[in-house]
Amino acid sequence: MMQIKIFSWEELQRDALYEILSLRSEIFVVEQDCVYQDIDFKDQKAFHVCGYKEGRLVAYTRVFGPGAYFDIPSIGRVLVRENERKYGFGHQIIEGSIELIHQKYGRISIEISAQTYLLKFYKLNFYLKYQFQDLSRQQDKLILFFLKNV
Repeated sequence: MMQIKIFSWEELQRDALYEILSLRSEIFVVEQDCVYQDIDFKDQKAFHVCGYKEGRLVAYTRVFGPGAYFDIPSIGRVLVRENERKYGFGHQIIEGSIELIHQKYGRISIEISAQTYLLKFYKLNFYLKYQFQDLSRQQDKLILFFLKNV
C-alpha cells in the first residue's frame, strides 16, 4: 500500500526535498540517462505529489497550476522507484496528481510530459478514461500530450 502526501514548496522540509531530488537524479540521470537540468528553479511553483511505502519515497510527480509552467495544469517528473514498479504505484501517483488538479482547478485539460517509451503506459491506462490526445509535441526522449477535460 502506498500513502500519497502532497506538499507545496513552502511545506517541504529539507529532508523531504533532498529525498525527492535524490530519487529524481537516480531515475532520470542515472537510470534513464536524461541529459537536462533537473534542478530548474520551477520546484518553487509546483505541488510535489509524493508516494510513500513504509515511510520511504517510492513514487513522485511535480504538478503545476495553470500559468505556472504551461497555460493549463501540468504533471511532470513522473517516477516510480525501479524496484517498486510492479505494484501499480505509477497508476496511483498519476491518479493522485489528477485528483489534486481536480480539487484545485476543476475538471480541465491537463498536460503531461513523459519519456517517449512511456507513451504506451499512458495510452493503455488513461486513453478511455481521460480522452487522451496523442502527441502534441515530441523532442528526443520527451513527449508532451494532453488529457482533455478530465
